[in-house]
Amino acid sequence: MSYKELLVPLYLKNKKAVTGLKDHTMIEDGDALRLAAAYDNAGADGLLVFDLSQGDSEHEENIALMKEIARTVDIPLYGGGNIRRMEDVKKLLYAGCRKVFLNFAKEENVRLAHEVSSRFGVEKILACTRTKEALLEAVAHTTVLGGIVMLEALALDTILMDQLTEQETDHLFTVYYIKEAYTEESLKRILALPQISGLGLSDFMHTETLPDLMSMKHALRVADIPVNTFEASLSWSDIKTGTDGLLPVVVQDYKTQEVLMVAYMNQQAFETTVRTGRMTYWSRSRSELWVKGLTSGHFQYVKELSIDCDQDTLLAKVFQVGAACHTGNRSCFYRTILKKEFDDTNPLKVFEEVFQVILDRRVHPKEGSYTNYLFEKGIDKILKKVGEEATEIIIAAKNPDPEEIKYEISDFLYHIMVLMAERGVSWEDITQELARR
Repeated sequence: MSYKELLVPLYLKNKKAVTGLKDHTMIEDGDALRLAAAYDNAGADGLLVFDLSQGDSEHEENIALMKEIARTVDIPLYGGGNIRRMEDVKKLLYAGCRKVFLNFAKEENVRLAHEVSSRFGVEKILACTRTKEALLEAVAHTTVLGGIVMLEALALDTILMDQLTEQETDHLFTVYYIKEAYTEESLKRILALPQISGLGLSDFMHTETLPDLMSMKHALRVADIPVNTFEASLSWSDIKTGTDGLLPVVVQDYKTQEVLMVAYMNQQAFETTVRTGRMTYWSRSRSELWVKGLTSGHFQYVKELSIDCDQDTLLAKVFQVGAACHTGNRSCFYRTILKKEFDDTNPLKVFEEVFQVILDRRVHPKEGSYTNYLFEKGIDKILKKVGEEATEIIIAAKNPDPEEIKYEISDFLYHIMVLMAERGVSWEDITQELARR
């Protein structure tokens, strides 16, 4: 099903989030990572990220910031700004942008669209327009575009809508419209237009006034506008509760898998959780509904709900803000009362743990450390060792005994991690790139 999207624009200037294309006043403290996470947790479907840099140095800094944002949030990024060549588009895509938009007021970007859509795929290239002339230029080149980002300076009049309607493409074509101010009625009116795929709402940018996007989406659904909301495959009547009418809920960090807490839900808490996307429980001690984080700010945002085989216990995977425990500990399960000695090495975490040691050596050098020796000698020495270890793997692979190749691969991976640290690449970058492929 094709959903209408609610997007939030994010304008970056000097590595800070600012108010708009022309107004470079910082939004709150300017922390783009914090703001992006807030938009994600509030229910936004994506971010339209504008790089407002002037020179190459700031451009690179803002791209690096986009990369951090892409790591932080689970919603797609659509990025653009200060794009002059194919390399800029490639950097934005590699930074984690799902799509890249080009300023179609610049004639050279119209030509660039043909080049980059051929290289990276039509679906990844959008045109950004703020004048009727630029929009008509984009409409004339829909064969090399996956869509259009329309700025509010461009009125949504009947003629323009007809122009968009008349275009036929053999690929999905999305049209996003950025609006500065909105009312519930204007949201419904614009999103009801068949040509409009989503709205970028600048009113959402300040977290103090950030609306409940999930409730807003439910209101849009009532108006028969298809939007992406949570829908449980089971209703409360399908769930088996205790004699007290409560359902135990095990809460787990959605990325680390750490068990955070156990709480209870009644029907109202369950349905509120599904509707709002925020974990809501029934407080047995206070006999009242309890939105986790409402007083502490330590909200839990739903990522996944699973029911057990007997349908009497819920597993909630969440994004946890701050600590889950009232004591200030990350998890309520912070006290060990019994433990047998065992090898608790987690193969999935070894790479990250070793990499963290390497990063620490770089910040806190240790006398006699081979890692520090490599950092001191620099990139050429590190590359030389990577090459040597790669050769050793090739030689070891000819040996039928697997022990030697295991040893050489371990050496190679260690030196690769030193290289990664030297060049500012993380395992998360690598795994995300592999996942994209």
